Amino acid sequence: MARRMVVRILAAFCLGALACSETGEVVEPSRSSATPSSQADARRTIALPAPRMQSDVSLEEALLRRRSVREFTDEPLTLEEISQLLWAAQGITAEWGGRTAPSAGALYPLEVYVTTPDGFYHYLPDGHRFEMLSRADLRGPLALAALGQTAVSDAPVVFVIAAAYERTAAKYGERAARYVHLEAGHAAQNVLLQAVALGLAGVPIGAFDDADVQRVLGLPPDQAPLYLIPVGHAAPGAA
Repeated sequence: MARRMVVRILAAFCLGALACSETGEVVEPSRSSATPSSQADARRTIALPAPRMQSDVSLEEALLRRRSVREFTDEPLTLEEISQLLWAAQGITAEWGGRTAPSAGALYPLEVYVTTPDGFYHYLPDGHRFEMLSRADLRGPLALAALGQTAVSDAPVVFVIAAAYERTAAKYGERAARYVHLEAGHAAQNVLLQAVALGLAGVPIGAFDDADVQRVLGLPPDQAPLYLIPVGHAAPGAA
């Protein structure tokens, strides 16, 4: 009984309505620079549920069923679903650090964020964790930065793919932009296909004001937003 009470207290402290993990594990604050300055003191890293490695949905079926869906129900995503989608985007799949999406020179310039009604988080592939950057619901301001697209404000979760071009440019110079953009496409498609396998739907969005998105999310100056991917349960007739 006492252990259950401790877990509940930790979960409430870390994520509000969104539970930390099945164990309520809290890790020491991360040192990543991707944090709105006003929220720096509140950051914590939270262990995510382990991703599953098998599914009842084949790759072929996921490809067949994938559609761009912009209307969603109010049903929230579970922490397990968010964990699986983050792993699909940039999860580590090899002991040496290889990830779910290919990267030129294995330099991995992408950073993945997720905004929910309960807060804004940054994915940490090492250890399959994420860190809370803010307790604010940023979906509304993010939708305004995305030219008023309601899919961004209505979806229960919005994944954000950003890129630090310098990581790739240090080796590939002017060719880096091409490689980074290709990598972002790989990661986005992973998220969309994983969503289908989970019985969810999503839409990749590239129409937004870069500076406004960076400001709303408090991204570091060296990270440029490339994709917004709203994900949720498709509204009836939306698919």
